[in-house]
Parts: sequence; structure tokens; C-alpha cells
Amino acid sequence: MWSSGLGEFMRRREFITLLGRAVAFWPLAARAQQTKLPTVGILVSAAPDDWSSRMETFRQGLSEAGFTDGNNVTLLYRYAEYHYERLPAMALDLVRQNVEVMLASGGDNPIKAAMAATSTIPIVFTSGNDPVTAGFVKSLNRPGGNVTGVTFLGSSLEAKRLELLHEIDAKAASVAVLIGSANARTENDTREIEEAAKSLTLNVRFVRIESEDDIISAFRDIAAHRNDAIHIVTDPFFAARERTLAALAATAALPASFNERGFAAAGGLFSYGADSTSTYRDAGAYVGRILKGAMPAELPVQESTKIELVINLKAAKKLGLTVPLPLLGRADEIIE
Repeated sequence: MWSSGLGEFMRRREFITLLGRAVAFWPLAARAQQTKLPTVGILVSAAPDDWSSRMETFRQGLSEAGFTDGNNVTLLYRYAEYHYERLPAMALDLVRQNVEVMLASGGDNPIKAAMAATSTIPIVFTSGNDPVTAGFVKSLNRPGGNVTGVTFLGSSLEAKRLELLHEIDAKAASVAVLIGSANARTENDTREIEEAAKSLTLNVRFVRIESEDDIISAFRDIAAHRNDAIHIVTDPFFAARERTLAALAATAALPASFNERGFAAAGGLFSYGADSTSTYRDAGAYVGRILKGAMPAELPVQESTKIELVINLKAAKKLGLTVPLPLLGRADEIIE
């Protein structure tokens, strides 16, 4: 009796020991599974250094929504570095990584690549285009599907910026238009600028840029053709080089327009466009809301309503231009 009781006691002891070990290991495996952070895929047409300030602003918006990279969310970046043909494969790779949300930024190309890769994973875009006309959403108020985002109306302001350039320098009859050759908006932008130029009786000549090496040669070409002014089309490639473009325009002693404030601040004649800072912060906030359970179909596309006209009077003086007083009165910022 005593021997059989001892055997039973030993069997129970072994069972409890094994159970204890299983319980000890089970929470570790469970915790490892439970602590897998949600992943946000970021698809950008630009290069990392060129887009760093925008991504910092995006992360600020995401943080304000309660998410911090490495803490409770993982950010997975894919940069095409202006090789737009890489975007479709990058978008598919993010889908294979099972991202919870995808941010598409840097023109229309990343948005189109993301939409072609998935119809179920939520996509938040930043776009200078009209997202309804482009076919990204059904309407601004009710996007429908898996896509929503923020538009800053960059491309829709091309005609207005050309008009402002003409207003500042009415003597400029021939305008060189710097335009990216691979941007998805190239055809539409070309058409809109041609129509605006016709109404203003301006001669426009398009100078297409494919890479960094083309910029210097483009300005040589502009000088050789004796163009009177320069209009720089909204493009992620140009946005990252606003200081370089401003310096080259100043060296060429030609009035030039661009859509971002940094261009005028760096010595360009003027800029007219939306504040991109708020655009990326809002995009980060939207990604945060989706991570918390919001449906993109029910999140209205946000429009950047703050359009800024920034005029550099110092640059105007160097160019021998007198900015009309009514235009100065309409400026949001004057740099002297």
C-alpha cells in the first residue's frame, strides 16, 4: 500500500512538473504572438533623403493619433527613388508583408500602384491631384472602397501660377516649362498649361526632366533659347530640389514660379500652393484612425484649403521687377 501510494505521488509530481513547464513556456509564445505590432506600409516615389521632412511630419500626425514607430506600430518603407517602374512590385511586396494600412505618397504613380496591388488593404494617399477626376475615389465625402487621403490641389493650380507669373512680369512673352517626363500627371499638366498660355497669349516651351543630370542642361537649354521666364510644374522630383532650382533661376536672372514656399524662401521669385506640412500630418492622423478601426470608405478625403502666395521682393528687385501693389496685397507672405 505504502509502495503504491508512493508511486502515485511520484506520478502526480512528474505531471505537475511537466504542466508547470508547459504553462511557463505557453505565455512566452502567446506573448510573442500577441505583441506583433501592426505594420504600416509606406510607398513613396521619391528618395529617402528627399522625403525625410515629409515623413517626419507624417510620423507626428501618427503620434498624435496614438501610434509611435517601434512602440505600438511598425513602419515599413519602400522608396522608388523616382524609378516609377519599381512601384508596382514594391506595392505587391507590401501586400505580401500583410500590412494593415498603406500610405501612398509622391504623386499619382504610388497611388495607382497601391490600388492595383490591393482592393482590400486600406490605402491613405497624399495627392496634388483631384482624386475624383483621377479615379481614386467615388466622391470626396464618401470615397467608397479602400482608399481615402489628403489632397493639396497642387496640379490644379498650374494655370493660376502661370497667370501670376504673367501678372508679375507682363513683358515675359516666352516661358520655359520644366516638367517631369515620368510623372503620371504629365499629360494633364501639359494640356492645362497650354490652355492657360493660350488665354494669356504666352509662348510656352516644355523642357522635360528625367534625372538629376538633366537639370543643369535644362537651364543651359533655357538660356540658349532665350526664354523670358520659367514655370516649374508640381512634381515630387522638383519638390525635393527647390533650393537648387531657386539658385539656378537666380543665376540665370530669370523670374520663376513654383508651388512650394521653400522655393521663394531660397531666393525664387514666388511660390503659390498649399501648405504640405499639414497635408502629411493629416495623412498620419488618418492612418492612425484606420489602425483604430475606422473604415477608409467612411473617411472623407481632406482638402488642403490653405493656399499660400509667397513673394520674394529681394528676388524681384534683383530681376528689375516691380510687383503690382494689388498682388502684394493678396500675398500671404512677403520676403524682403
